[in-house]
Amino acid sequence: MSDPQPAWHEWLSSLDVPRKAAAESPRAQFSALGVTDPVDLIKSEVVEELPQLARFVLLRSLWRGAIDGWSDPGSLDQLPAAQRLLAAGADKEDLVRLVRAVAHEAVFVTLDELDAGGDVNVSGVEAGWVVMESGEDGSPTGRVLSGLHEDLLAMGIPAVARELTFGGEVGPSDWLT
Repeated sequence: MSDPQPAWHEWLSSLDVPRKAAAESPRAQFSALGVTDPVDLIKSEVVEELPQLARFVLLRSLWRGAIDGWSDPGSLDQLPAAQRLLAAGADKEDLVRLVRAVAHEAVFVTLDELDAGGDVNVSGVEAGWVVMESGEDGSPTGRVLSGLHEDLLAMGIPAVARELTFGGEVGPSDWLT
């Protein structure tokens, strides 16, 4: 397989054998997931030991299921309120945008709470949580997935993310374009 990315090969050749293997595995997996240029993610995974593949898979799954799933034909059929609005003359595309925006906000707020590691509005409670990568056998690797809410927008098409969060106006998601 010919690779047009000399920087990838140069970086790979600078690694010892175990790290080369550690870099090749996620590269194949990112490629299978449709990521066309995963070099920075892989470098972060290997050098910084951050669970970028697990992070990507989780965020992609949430984006596809909880947010983009509302674009699927018939998705509004399960919502009686949506059916009433459509019957009253609401534009179906506007309704899909609304439902996707609400889903996006719900996912974002959930990820933000998970990232917080505990309820910041409660004192005196010694309970918290952490989202952690697991190995093939399901056991925790010890590598924490943090900052998930910050990367949620990167999972969608920039124009879609901008539309969902800023009504098409210029906003923080512009760095994605």
